[in-house]
Amino acid sequence: MDRKIVIIKHVEREGAGLLEDFFKNDGWELEFVELEKGDRLPEHLDGVAGIILLGGPMNVYQEDGYPFLKDEDRLITRSLVEEIPILGICLGAQLLAKACDARVEKATQKEIGWYPAELTDKGKKDLLFRGIQERIMVFQWHEDTLEVPQGGVLLAHGEACKNQAFRIGNNAYGLQFHIEVTEEMVGSWMKNEEGKVDIKKILNDTRKLKEVFEKQAYQFFLNFEGIISSSLRIKNVMKLFVEEGKKKKIPLWWNIKEHTFMAAEEV
Repeated sequence: MDRKIVIIKHVEREGAGLLEDFFKNDGWELEFVELEKGDRLPEHLDGVAGIILLGGPMNVYQEDGYPFLKDEDRLITRSLVEEIPILGICLGAQLLAKACDARVEKATQKEIGWYPAELTDKGKKDLLFRGIQERIMVFQWHEDTLEVPQGGVLLAHGEACKNQAFRIGNNAYGLQFHIEVTEEMVGSWMKNEEGKVDIKKILNDTRKLKEVFEKQAYQFFLNFEGIISSSLRIKNVMKLFVEEGKKKKIPLWWNIKEHTFMAAEEV
C-alpha cells in the first residue's frame, strides 16, 4: 500500500506543525514541496496517497507575482479527477475553491486569532468531523473569504466569515482555519503584528486552548488518515480487479459491446 503524502508549503514560516508530527509518528512518508524555495510540484501522482495544501500570505489571484499558483491549480484539478484525498488549509482551502471555479475575494474583515466555528447538519455527519464537537474554537489568520464551489458541501460556518469548511466530492476538503498550528507557531506569527492585533490576548487564548485544541486536531488528523486509507483500499481493489481480468482475458463490463448498446438504447 502506498503511504506517501505530499505536503505543499507556500512559505517557510507556515509549516505543517501538529499535522507533520501526527503523520510521521503513524509511519507515513511525507514529501514536502517548498514553493518559496523553488521546488517543483509533482509531475505525476503515481504512488501519492494524499495531498495537503498549507497556508501562505499570498492571495489566490496573485498569479503574476507567484507563478507557481497556476501550476498548483492544475495539480489540484488533476488530483480531483484522480480522486486523491486533499486537505486544504487556509490558503490551501481557497486554492481548492478556486480550482473548482468558486469565487475567492476580500472578506469584510480580517480574522486573526481564535474564533468559534459551528458544524452544519451535514458537517456533523461527515467523516472528517467524526468525534468533533459541534462548536469548536479554531485559529484563524486570513483576509480573504471563499464561496463553496458548486456541488460542494458546507460543513462548518463562522460569524465573520461564513464558509469555514467544505467538501468537494468524496474526499477533498477545505478548511479556512488552521488546524495544524502549535503554540510555538502562533508565537512566531505574532512577532510582526505589534499594533495590528491584540497579541497578548491571542497568546493567552492559545495557552488556555492548547490542550483542547491539540486533542481536537488529533481527531481531525485521525479522521483524514481514515479517509486516505479508505481511498487506497478502494483503488487497490479496483487495480486487482482490472489486473485479474487482464490475466484471464476477461473483458471488463463497460467494454462489452452488448452493455454499451443496452446503455445507449436505455438512454
